Amino acid sequence: MAGELQTEGISDLLVILGAAGIVIPAFARLRITPIIGFILVGIMVGPMGLGSLVPMYPMLEWVTITNPEAIHPIGEYGIILLLFSIGLELSFRRLWKMRRLVFGVGAAQLFGAGLIIAAGLYAFGYGATAAIGIGVALALSSTALVLPISGTHSAVGKSALAMLLFEDLAIVPIIFVLGALAPQAGADSWSGLLTVLWQGGLVIVAMLVLGRFFLPRLFGQAARTKSPELFVSVSLLVVIVASLATGAVGLSPIVGAMIAGLLIAETDYHNEVDVMTAPFKGLALGVFLISIGMQVDLRFVASNWATLVGAVAAVVLVKAAVTASLLKLNGARTGTATETGVLMGSPSETTLIVLGVAGAAQIIDDATVNFWQVATAIGLTITPILARIGHDMSRRLELRESDDEVYEIDPAEEPRTVVIGFGRVGNLVADMLTMHGQPYVAVDSNVDAVTAARRAGYKVIYGDISRPETLDKLNLGHAKALILTMDQPVLAEHIVKRVRQWLPDITIVARARDSDHAAKLYQAGVTDAVPETLESSLQLSEAVLVDLGVAMGPVIASIHEKRDEFRRQIKEAGGLDEAPKLKLTS
Repeated sequence: MAGELQTEGISDLLVILGAAGIVIPAFARLRITPIIGFILVGIMVGPMGLGSLVPMYPMLEWVTITNPEAIHPIGEYGIILLLFSIGLELSFRRLWKMRRLVFGVGAAQLFGAGLIIAAGLYAFGYGATAAIGIGVALALSSTALVLPISGTHSAVGKSALAMLLFEDLAIVPIIFVLGALAPQAGADSWSGLLTVLWQGGLVIVAMLVLGRFFLPRLFGQAARTKSPELFVSVSLLVVIVASLATGAVGLSPIVGAMIAGLLIAETDYHNEVDVMTAPFKGLALGVFLISIGMQVDLRFVASNWATLVGAVAAVVLVKAAVTASLLKLNGARTGTATETGVLMGSPSETTLIVLGVAGAAQIIDDATVNFWQVATAIGLTITPILARIGHDMSRRLELRESDDEVYEIDPAEEPRTVVIGFGRVGNLVADMLTMHGQPYVAVDSNVDAVTAARRAGYKVIYGDISRPETLDKLNLGHAKALILTMDQPVLAEHIVKRVRQWLPDITIVARARDSDHAAKLYQAGVTDAVPETLESSLQLSEAVLVDLGVAMGPVIASIHEKRDEFRRQIKEAGGLDEAPKLKLTS
C-alpha cells in the first residue's frame, strides 16, 4: 500500500514538473499566457481525459493524474501565496485610498451582477433561493487568474484588485448565509456567522499588532544569518501561520495571507521576501490551474455544448456590462472600464466552493451543481481569451474617444513637423520640439503606444505608415519637416525615396542604425541621418576617457577625428560626392 501511494505521488509530481517545464517556455515562445497551457494540461491528463484510459493502458499512470484531491492542497497554497504577494505590493495607505472602490464599486458589482443573474435564472424556472445562490456564486471573479494577467499597478489592475478584495472578504459571509437559507437550517446558522465575525475581527487586530512588533525583528534576524534557506523558511512560515490563524476562526485563509503581506510590505524586507517566494507561488498556481482543467468533463461538454455556451456567454455579458457601467460611473475611462469588465466576466475558483456549499445545503440539486461547475470551469479556461478581447476593445475605444481632427495637418494652420514612430526616440524628439515651440504631429502603428501617449498629452495619431494611403493622408506637402524615428531600416529607406520623389525640398531627418544604414539613407535622399550606434559609442568613449583623467582637449580632438573617419566611410559606402555632416544624438 505504501509503495502504491509513493508511486502515485511520484507520477503526479512528474506530471506537474513536466507541465511547468514544457508549458511555460513553449507558450512564452508563442507569446501566449501559460495560464491556458496549464488548464489544457489539466484537461488532458486529468481523470476525465487520458486518466480515464489508465485501466486499459496502465503505463499512462506516469503521465496522468487520476486523483485530483491529491494535488488540491498544493493548488490552494498557490492562491494563498498569490494573495500574500498582492499584500506585499500594497500598503495600508494605498489600501485606505482604495476604500471607495473596494466597498463601493466592489459591493455594487458583486451584488448587482448577482441579482441580475439571479433574476435571469428565476425567469428560466429556478426557485428564488436557488437563483440567488447561483447568481451570487457566478458573480464572483477569479483572483488567481485576473490579477496575474492585469497586475495591480495599471488602471485595469487597480480596479480589478479593489473588486476582488471585496469578493475575498465577502466569501465567508456568503457561505454562512447560504447555509442559513438551507431548508434544515436553524437560528444557529446566523449566530455562527456573528461568532466568526467577532472572532475574526479579534484575530485580525492581534495579527496587526503583533505583526508590526515582531515581523521586522524576525526578518532582521533571518537576514543577519545570510542564509537564503532560513529566509525562505521564515517567509513561508509567516504565510502559513497567518493563513491558519484566520482559517481557525472561520475566515478564509487568503485573508490572513494578504494581511501578512501587508505587514511585511511595511518593512525593509518586502522586496527580498517577494523574490524568494515567487517560484513557490508560480509552481503552486500552475498546480491550481491544472486542477481547474481536470474538472472539465469533455463528454459532458460535448453532449450539452449549446446550453453551456449560452450559459457562459450570458454570465460573461452580464458581469462585463455591470462592472464596466459601475466603473464608468465612478469616473474611469471608457477603455479601462470596458477592459476590466470583460476581464472580470468569467466566474471564479471560489464559485466552485459556493456551488458546492449550496448543493450540500440542498438549495440546488446535484445535477444543477454539476452543470454550473462545468460552466465555471469553462469560464475560467477562457479568462485569458477574455483578457485579450477586453484589451483590444479598450484600445479601439480609447482611439475612438480621442479627437483626431485636432492633430491633422490643416493647410490653413502653421506647418508642422511630422514624426513617424513614437517609441523612446520619437518621444524624446516630441519633447524637444515642444520645448522649443515647434508644432508637430506623430504617427505610430502600435495602438498601445498611441493610447498611452495621448493620455500623457502628446499629439499622436494611429496609422500604419507602411501603407501608402496612410502616408498620403499626412499632407506632407504642407509639413515643415519629416522625422523618421522607427527602427525599421528597409521601411525607412522606402519612405525616404517615396517622399523625396514627391517633395524634393522637404527636410527629412532619419534615425540610422550604423554607418552602412546611414549611407543607404543618404542615397535615398535623406537630409540628415543620425547613426545612433556610432554616436552613442563616441559619447561613451568620451565619458570613459575624461573619467580616466585624460585631458578634455585631446579627447574632443580624437572624437572629431573618429567622426570624420565615419563620414568618409559613409561617403565611400554611399558613393556620395562629399562626406555628410553627421548629426549628434545628444
